[in-house]
Amino acid sequence: MASVTFDKATRLYPGGDKPAVDALDLQIEDGEFLVLVGPSGCGKSTSLRMLAGLEDVNGGAIRIGDRDVTHLPPKDRDIAMVFQNYALYPHMTVADNMGFALKIAGEDKATIRRKVEDAAKMLDLTQYLDRKPKALSGGQRQRVAMGRAIVRKPQVFLMDEPLSNLDAKLRVSTRTQIAALQRDLGITTVYVTHDQVEAMTMGDRVAVLKDGLLQQVDTPRNMYDRPANLFVAGFIGSPAMNLVEVPIADGGVKFGETVVPVSREAITAAADAGDRTVTVGVRPEHFDIGTEGGLTITVNVVEELGADGYVYGRTDKADGGGQDIVVRVGGRNVPEKGSSLHVVPRAGEMHVFSTSTGARLSD
Repeated sequence: MASVTFDKATRLYPGGDKPAVDALDLQIEDGEFLVLVGPSGCGKSTSLRMLAGLEDVNGGAIRIGDRDVTHLPPKDRDIAMVFQNYALYPHMTVADNMGFALKIAGEDKATIRRKVEDAAKMLDLTQYLDRKPKALSGGQRQRVAMGRAIVRKPQVFLMDEPLSNLDAKLRVSTRTQIAALQRDLGITTVYVTHDQVEAMTMGDRVAVLKDGLLQQVDTPRNMYDRPANLFVAGFIGSPAMNLVEVPIADGGVKFGETVVPVSREAITAAADAGDRTVTVGVRPEHFDIGTEGGLTITVNVVEELGADGYVYGRTDKADGGGQDIVVRVGGRNVPEKGSSLHVVPRAGEMHVFSTSTGARLSD
């Protein structure tokens, strides 16, 4: 097993004037499960392909353990990749697909069979070893692709959105299986997804990218509790954090009809930057609903999920500038569509960001 280091790694495509990945600095520990997440076009798959040797590195370096692999061909990097479309050979059986890399490497048939059977048992594929990929479901094909990676016992697993072709229920069960399998094997894993729920539930740490730049890397809990900037705050969490631009007031910020206290340091930092407003972030579960004060929202949609409900409302233009707000409520006590609610953020549960730079101001 080995650590992975991106040392200011940069990828600039020919003809482009802006790097797809811009000086990526990232250290992935030995045995860690790290998830790269971000919107389409943010550079996450390019970063993974740079590590795999499928994309050139135009600046900086990439190391696996103590080896500089920046310019090594993929076959010399001791990595195994699981692709989005599984990339199985249709004319081969499951067993032949899983053992193909070992065959190319010159392993004897008995060793290949033993390693394939061990991996198949781990992935519950034993009964399918003699089938062709076309006779398998999407979830089974995905497990075959995983098995092909496992039998090689590489230093690093690379996974490029391996669950995107599965239905919603199967995605949930398979992501649990992948995370458990990685912990059992202890192999360093870099996993790319655009689904932040996948990122939060699978990774030991999560790295958020935007426009080729690393925004934040942290544990899922710390990223949820302390997003580094407005982009991360709006991206991590489902439903997303509510972000509302509010004026600075004496003792805090004016949230609708109520002055909500925030840290003196946050207000001072905003004032020093010349800002008269800040952007506050409030998770849907961190609102109190009252009969007066705060922001007044009109309920547009209510999602009843059993134990919880989510209210999607909107402020009027005179009270918050026509802002969309999401509030979590108890599943047994949901408001009527069209009704009005007064929502106030709980003390100590607000995140304060600079409106001008997007940087986090609160502790």
